[in-house]
Amino acid sequence: MKKVTKVITNKYFIVAVCFVAWVMYFDQNDWMSLQQRQKELNTVKDNIGYLKDEIKKMNTEKKALITDANGNLNDPHRLEQYARERYRMKQDGEDVYVIE
Repeated sequence: MKKVTKVITNKYFIVAVCFVAWVMYFDQNDWMSLQQRQKELNTVKDNIGYLKDEIKKMNTEKKALITDANGNLNDPHRLEQYARERYRMKQDGEDVYVIE
């Protein structure tokens, strides 16, 4: 028992415990903040992965619109049709009615 009290009352042990408590709870980069930042980082990484997949899909869609299977340029009317259907674009003087 004397050994335990001697270790607990040791000034180096007390300073070490105070330092660990300070770093874990009171410091600007405490443990809770680090955990929160780690969650945010994982969320952003997931979002980046999703957006990269979306970019790949859009690039293949763009390539399909611009060229046909043989690599020849497509008809510009097909591109116009896609823009009208997908993005509801219209020419001057036209009215667009969307029925869902």
